[in-house]
Amino acid sequence: MLVVGRKKTYLCNMRKVIYIFYTLLLSALFVWACTPDVEPTPNDPEEGGNAKEEFDPNLDLPIEPYDPYYPSSEWSEEELAKLFNMGAFPKIHIEVSLNEWKRLLEAYDYMKDYTYIHCDVDIELSGEEYSFNDAGLRIRGYSSRRRPEVRQYSDTHNADKTDWQQSSFMLNLRKFQKDDAHELYNVRKINLRHFFRDATCCRELFCYDLFRRFGIWTAPYSSYCRLWIHVKGDSKPAYFGVYGMVESIDDKFIKRRKELFGDHKHNLWKCNCGAHLNYDTYDRSLIYFDDNLGINYHYELKSNIENFEVAKAQLIEFMRKLSEYEGEELYNWITSVCDVELLLRTYAVNVAVGNWDDYWVNSNNYYLYFNTSDIDQYEVFFIPCDFDQTLGNGGGSYHIDVARQNPLMWGDSEANPLVAKLLEFEDLRAIYVEALKELCSEQNDLMHYTRAIPRIRQWHRMVEKYLYNDTEENCEIVDAPGKDSSNPEYRILDESPDVNFFRLKAQAIEAIE
Repeated sequence: MLVVGRKKTYLCNMRKVIYIFYTLLLSALFVWACTPDVEPTPNDPEEGGNAKEEFDPNLDLPIEPYDPYYPSSEWSEEELAKLFNMGAFPKIHIEVSLNEWKRLLEAYDYMKDYTYIHCDVDIELSGEEYSFNDAGLRIRGYSSRRRPEVRQYSDTHNADKTDWQQSSFMLNLRKFQKDDAHELYNVRKINLRHFFRDATCCRELFCYDLFRRFGIWTAPYSSYCRLWIHVKGDSKPAYFGVYGMVESIDDKFIKRRKELFGDHKHNLWKCNCGAHLNYDTYDRSLIYFDDNLGINYHYELKSNIENFEVAKAQLIEFMRKLSEYEGEELYNWITSVCDVELLLRTYAVNVAVGNWDDYWVNSNNYYLYFNTSDIDQYEVFFIPCDFDQTLGNGGGSYHIDVARQNPLMWGDSEANPLVAKLLEFEDLRAIYVEALKELCSEQNDLMHYTRAIPRIRQWHRMVEKYLYNDTEENCEIVDAPGKDSSNPEYRILDESPDVNFFRLKAQAIEAIE
């Protein structure tokens, strides 16, 4: 009887254990099934986030306030300063039909980047909404040129299964509708720039911001924005992420500054790689006007094209005098046709930020504006552009140390003589050197590392919640230059004196005698 009783007790206990086990298992399964799949997202600064997690970029989360100080520029306060407000962080929504989107992809595939497609645009800026029907959109860029939709086995757009890719665009609000309603703060064209090989998402905007702080009015304005593109038929817009928006350099750019240029109806040249301004080699240059054929001419006339032959003769004569004049003759001539102080202060910024893809090194990325069409009587202005290859980025093909290189011997002065010939004169060299030292002084809110780094961190706090996007590119801030950098160890947020670009550049400038 005792054995039987123990056996019954044992079986009873086993039943209880099995019952409890299954009860707990069923409870766990119930809780698992009923718990929503919620994980931390980049929109929750308390939880952190992961670049692969989904989030809603349309949420209006608190944005780190940013109110920069710039020198007074009354000529632009009613227009550019409102549109290109670094603290506004606007939303740009673009909608295109399926057929127009296919035309855009075809334009990319056949190297016809000048082709505009029709689109509708909504812009949310500083609490106001602006809508533009039938605007124009095209792909832009040279080394940064990319297809916004990765090519699949078929060229057909695959709705809701698209492999998106960040690309740079030109948005022309007035391309197809020529009226004032298709301008925003007197601006009709906006460059939408993805952060090409720049995981810090700030290099180009830092440079344009620096020009503005330094009072260089010939440089474009810029700011951050957020970009969506909706191809009709897709269930939702594609969020392309945080972009830079940059003022376009065209005849409207000149007109907005006509009091400063002295005139706005004459000759604006876009100067691409190979634009040496050297009379000895100009006959091997391609000089033409903007003919919408997508050819990268060395010198391309962007305005006043009906007077192309006169403008070309003026440009060539400028190159001849620059190349052949020496000494007092050169000094008297260049100071009569050019604001040399403005030019040298502009170029000081260019060298201080380590822009190797420029005129002096690569005979690239600048504009010239002549404010008359007279072959001898004019004032010529140097307009800087394209600053993604800065602050330690790129330079590998030239093996140039962009931080430590002597600022007085920045590039090839034989091939590209403009700046070097000015620096031959003691008073002009003094302007250039003083500007460099002013830029790096801790007393000024410019590019001393104790001023530059906090400014960049403020921008990052403003945009970081919105970095993750449908292309899965540039979804996090990484303090490192692109893979083609000649100095991959350089950093801009790490303050260590042996790697920080700002500190190393300041040392090179302080070493100038």
